[in-house]
Amino acid sequence: MIKYLDLKRINGLYDAEIRKAVNDVLDSGWYLKGEATRRFEQHYAEYIGTRHCIGVANGLDALTLILRAYIEMGMMQEGDEVIVPANTYIASILAITENRLVPVLVEPSPATLQIDDTRVEQAITPRTRAVMIVHLYGRCAYTDRIGEICRQHGLKLIEDNAQAHGCFYKENLKKTGSLGDAAGHSFYPGKNLGALGDAGAVTTDDDALADTIRALGNYGSHQKYVHDYLGRNSRIDELQAAILDVKLRHLDADNQRRKDIAARYEREVSNDLVRLRLEGNETCSRSLCATRDSVWHIFPVFSARRDELQNYLADNGIETQIHYPVPPHRQRCYPELHHLSLPVTEQIHREELSIPCHQAMTDHEVTCIIDLLNAFK
Repeated sequence: MIKYLDLKRINGLYDAEIRKAVNDVLDSGWYLKGEATRRFEQHYAEYIGTRHCIGVANGLDALTLILRAYIEMGMMQEGDEVIVPANTYIASILAITENRLVPVLVEPSPATLQIDDTRVEQAITPRTRAVMIVHLYGRCAYTDRIGEICRQHGLKLIEDNAQAHGCFYKENLKKTGSLGDAAGHSFYPGKNLGALGDAGAVTTDDDALADTIRALGNYGSHQKYVHDYLGRNSRIDELQAAILDVKLRHLDADNQRRKDIAARYEREVSNDLVRLRLEGNETCSRSLCATRDSVWHIFPVFSARRDELQNYLADNGIETQIHYPVPPHRQRCYPELHHLSLPVTEQIHREELSIPCHQAMTDHEVTCIIDLLNAFK
């Protein structure tokens, strides 16, 4: 059996270092807002390339607190609009609606699966205050055009970097998480940089925003027992921070292993029934790929016979996942979005299948998956 994501094997790669980090926290007797958290926040900010990193409880809180902070700072108010990709995971949209803001869903480009920068400007209205790009599948979603649109219209650019830790915009230029005004990060255990529980962070260069988010996540308090905002409890704990600091040291090597596996899939999968692109198996153009680094959090394939393909792989011992079976605008919790017609998004959700692609896989396992994909009839 080849698991989709074998977390025990992945974390086992650093077993001794993780155990030492955990023991150090236990020996310290300090479990929240201590040295391990300060150390990880400093190291992750340096890694991403921002002045600030604020540890929070999870990725959803990271995005929610960014928007909430902008409201508290007077830059947004209830009823304002945030442009967001239609094919994202629902957490991106939950963060918007939790703040009583309005999500404006924009289709992705079939070529990149990221928000289509040719559609963003036409979605702007007098109520638009921000564009939230989501680096889905571990691919960079930012483009110069999106950055220019935000500057021209005075919009905040927010990154959902839950799936793309260590991903670059263009070749070694800047990392995702440092491209906009603020970014939310998830360290859910299955992420490229995963904790052993829930954890998240915000990165930003904005001093005032960082200060507000830090207070909002600490019961709305800058000073103990003095509360400036109606805040919440959203803090990373010392154990998760210490574990993440260990795994951060290995992140680039882990991402490179994912890239090597993905390169084999790109070279060796050859089956008209299993597409590597939404529109076909053609390779990405040089100009497009130049800005589309990927750390392959997810390796998606596409098939008009997706469910048959998934069952076939399962019968042959290969575990897969679907990202995601129901698009946000078809979810029961968002009846106000049910009227939308989003054909590109709907095709992705109908045909996408995620195959194993992670740093603990062996070459033999990769070969088995390639052979099975090529043999699907």
